[in-house]
Amino acid sequence: MDLQFIGIDPNTGDGESPTVWVDQEKRELVLQGWKPDPELEAACAAFEVPGHAKGIPDHEAVIRIPARMVHMIREACDAIERPDVA
Repeated sequence: MDLQFIGIDPNTGDGESPTVWVDQEKRELVLQGWKPDPELEAACAAFEVPGHAKGIPDHEAVIRIPARMVHMIREACDAIERPDVA
């Protein structure tokens, strides 16, 4: 797997490293973020979307990404839409 590194939280300290990558082969954004606290996870699990079961499937996870990383997520979106953008 060849991941394209986009960026890491600029306020990263030891043990804290929300990160954004792009997997061009699979055409996916790959995000590392903080685990939600139980209250946030429960709120997400309770959210109802028409046509979908409530809850978070075992093969999925809720993560938190700081707003200061929005520009990195935009850059990753550009990179995945145009593979020539690095």
